[in-house]
Amino acid sequence: MLSHAEENYLKAIYHLSQADKSDVSTNAIAEVLQTKPASVSDMIKKLSDKGFVDYQKYKGVNVSKKGRKEALQIIRKHRLWEVFLVDKLHFRWDEVHDIAEQLEHIKSPLLTQKLDKFLGYPRVDPHGDPIPNELGEIIIGNKVPLSEVPAKQKVLVTGVEDSDSEFLNHLDKINIALGTKVVVIEKNTFDGSMQIELPSQEIIFISKQVAENLLVTE
Repeated sequence: MLSHAEENYLKAIYHLSQADKSDVSTNAIAEVLQTKPASVSDMIKKLSDKGFVDYQKYKGVNVSKKGRKEALQIIRKHRLWEVFLVDKLHFRWDEVHDIAEQLEHIKSPLLTQKLDKFLGYPRVDPHGDPIPNELGEIIIGNKVPLSEVPAKQKVLVTGVEDSDSEFLNHLDKINIALGTKVVVIEKNTFDGSMQIELPSQEIIFISKQVAENLLVTE
């Protein structure tokens, strides 16, 4: 059985490896978890000894088959709890991450199964991230950043690249949420900003940073 700290490291290694599609450096893990590289090295050895990661000196670390399975179950619990907190307890989508970080460590497969059933087997969390199923399978939809959408096209907001609370608060202020349909009116080639139309027919300007972090589907 993994400790809370070991689970956090395993999840971080999995996420980093998925982002870069490569082995993960000690420094990258230290930066994400805000700790020292020496502490990361000690934890990698522990996880390696337990068979959860594969590590090669000077080449980095990645999750093993066993580690990937465990990481996806932790992510599954985290995202199911986020759905519960938003849908059933009416937390805002920018409030749930830290709470779910605590709840994801509950080690009861039966509770996770019952939670999934109670929620109606959701496919995505409140930020649009896919929820792994009980077998650890994860289905990723065809999402693209809004910044890549050409002018005159109508799209549906289905996720966010950045779930930082400040960014989510900003989206709330400009009336953009998951399920919002927007039309790209104009793209500014100078600074990458965009002019978009909301369902209310209000036309707003968004920065390049916002456009890059909003994920949409046609």
